[in-house]
Amino acid sequence: MPNRLVATLLVLAAGLPGVAPFAVADSAIVQRHVPDAALVGEGRLKVMFWAVYDARLFATTGRLDRDAPFALEIDYLRDVDGADIADASVEEIATQGGHDAATLARWRKTLTAIFPDVTADTVLTGVRDARGHTLLFDGEALLGAVDDPAFTRAFFDIWLGERTSRPALRERLLAGHAE
Repeated sequence: MPNRLVATLLVLAAGLPGVAPFAVADSAIVQRHVPDAALVGEGRLKVMFWAVYDARLFATTGRLDRDAPFALEIDYLRDVDGADIADASVEEIATQGGHDAATLARWRKTLTAIFPDVTADTVLTGVRDARGHTLLFDGEALLGAVDDPAFTRAFFDIWLGERTSRPALRERLLAGHAE
């Protein structure tokens, strides 16, 4: 009987505004790289009328610490060329400022080599590891790693930074939690 009461309370709490359920990551990649991973927040990127992807942010116990491991899962809803993903990523980093042209060109080359073409239902996961490096996965397969903490910060700022071009998505990913 107590288990049924707990389950009922969790279902009711999930429907209340401002109360997020404590969702545990089901991805082996997230579980492997983020201790006690739980959902921080989630949201959908729409461009005009088209839904492009759903994003889910996981961090230890569901609280983001930008200096600790976390993971961002992107579940694509459309087909997108890998080169377009790399270009859009670097363009977003550039608009946020603080990086010279040579650095942006190097990062573009790296991302172009890493990102595959995706189809609907492809799940790419970016992990900020304990050393501040970026690991990029397609499902469970490692696509590549970038051992540059400056890149890691800039890359995840695409979604999590205060100067993101998608502040509503950022708010949903952070679920109203400040760092």
